[in-house]
This record gives sequence, C-alpha cells and structure tokens, in this order.
Amino acid sequence: MPLIELATHINAPIAKCFDLARSIDVHVESTRHTGETAIAGRTSGLIELGESVTWRAKHFGIWQTLTSKITEMERPNFFTDEMVKGAFKNFRHEHYFYPVHHQTLMKDIFRYESPVGTLFDLVFLQDYMRHLLEKRNLVIKEIAEAAQPPEGGAKDA
Repeated sequence: MPLIELATHINAPIAKCFDLARSIDVHVESTRHTGETAIAGRTSGLIELGESVTWRAKHFGIWQTLTSKITEMERPNFFTDEMVKGAFKNFRHEHYFYPVHHQTLMKDIFRYESPVGTLFDLVFLQDYMRHLLEKRNLVIKEIAEAAQPPEGGAKDA
C-alpha cells in the first residue's frame, strides 16, 4: 500500500493550524483547481470527530464523489480521516501537529490503495496525491501565517 509522508513548518500556533487543517472551507480553497465542493455531511466550518463529508471533484478528467469520516481526534494534536465510500479501495489520512518554538510542525501520513492496482498507485497516483496534499498544506500555511488585523479593528484615518 503506497504511503505519502509530508512535514510542513508553519509560523503559527498549533491550535490555529489544527483548526485550519480540519476546515471544510480551507479544503475547498486548496482544491479549487479540481472544482472540489462539499455536497453532503459537514459542508462548511470545522469537521468534528464522528462527522463525515462527501466531496465532489474532477480528477483525471472524471467527476468523482468520495465520503470520508473523522475516526480519531485529539485536539490540537491529531486527527484521522478515512474514506468510507469512493473511488479508492481505502485510504487513511493521519494529521499530526507538534508545537516547535512557538511554531507548528504539521505532519501528514497518507496511506491509500486504488482499485486499479499497485503499479498505477506508484507510477501515477502517488505523485498526483502528493501534489494535492502539498498544495493543501501550502494554503493552510499561507492562511495561518497571514498577518492578522489588530484586535478592535482598524481606526479611521
């Protein structure tokens, strides 16, 4: 079964990174190029333990749906989502968050198996999935590190 591991350093607090990683809205933003939308289950906001989301997106030129469920969660250290219905034989995506000197190390461990077979998984799908996850992590990082307006709002000049 193919395995993708990523580590992303983010200059933001662990709780903020954890919440951004489970945000349906941030996920949609990070997959805009696939037309991905949440069509059932939790369709916006922060997904919680036991909740599921059904996604519709275009991959390899074909519209597909996939439902995943949050099967484990310990805020703000980790959560796991697993496919319950979709094009894969199975997938499990573990998200870990570690505080490091007032920053966060976000680690992804993604295991999957397609119905097509190991050769397709390793030759085509692994690079495709790695790119999707890297793009998602870059969006999380950019949002988390964006300058925040001072509390109380801007004052009129």
